[in-house]
Amino acid sequence: MAIDTSQYHDSPASAVNDYLQSLILESHDIGAFLDGLARFSAESLSTAGDEVLCGITLLRDRKAATVASSSEYARKMDEIQYSFGDGPCMTASREQITIHVPDLELNQRWPEYAATVLEHGIRSILAVPFNLEGDARAALNLYSEQVGKFDSAALEKAETYTRATSKALRLGLRFAQHVDTATDLRSALESRTIIDLAVGIIMAQNRCGQGSAIEILKSASGSRNIKLRDVAATLVESISDEAPSTHFDY
Repeated sequence: MAIDTSQYHDSPASAVNDYLQSLILESHDIGAFLDGLARFSAESLSTAGDEVLCGITLLRDRKAATVASSSEYARKMDEIQYSFGDGPCMTASREQITIHVPDLELNQRWPEYAATVLEHGIRSILAVPFNLEGDARAALNLYSEQVGKFDSAALEKAETYTRATSKALRLGLRFAQHVDTATDLRSALESRTIIDLAVGIIMAQNRCGQGSAIEILKSASGSRNIKLRDVAATLVESISDEAPSTHFDY
C-alpha cells in the first residue's frame, strides 16, 4: 500500500485509527500489515532533513527478532541491540513499559549498546510496547539522528499506533501459532510414515518383530550419525522409486 502520511501529521487520533484499520483490512497477511505499520510510523514522524527509522521487535520463546521495519537500515539498528542482548526496545517489550532515550550520549543504562548505535549517527530512541497476550511481547522502535526528537506529541502518536493495532497483532500471532502447530504436526506425521514404512521393510527382510526392527533402524542411525528419519527415507527409497507420502484424508 502506498503511504501518504502528510495528512496524518496533525490529524486527530480518530483519523489515524481509521487509516490503521484500513491498513489492517487491506494487508494480505500479518507480515505485510506490520511492514506497513513500520513505514507509516516512520514517515508520519519524519520531518525534512530528519528521517525517522522504525522497527518492530517481537520477543517469543526467549528469542528477539525484528518482524517488520521501515528500511534495512532500521532493521540493522534493531539487530545491533539483539547482539548485546538488551537495550531500549527489548526492555520496552519485556517489561511492557515505554522507554525514551532523548540523547544517547547521556545514556548510562546501556553504555556499550549506546556507543555502538552512536557510531551510526543515531542520537535518540523511543520504544513503545504493544499490548499482547501470553508469552509474546513486542514493541514499536523509533530511531532518530536528532537529539530530543521524540517529544510528547511524538510519544502520543506512537502510543496511538500501538493501541490501535495491538488487537490485530494479537490475532495475527495467534493465527501464526496455530499454523506453526499444524505444520509441526504434519511434519511429525510425515516422519512417522517414513519410519513405519522402513520398519515394515526391515521386518520383512529380517523376518523379525516390530521391536527388533526399530532397534535395527536406531542402530543404523547411531552408527552413521544420521537422523532416524533420514536413514528410514534412504531405506524406503532403495525399495521404491515412488516417494512415500502421508494421506491426511480418506
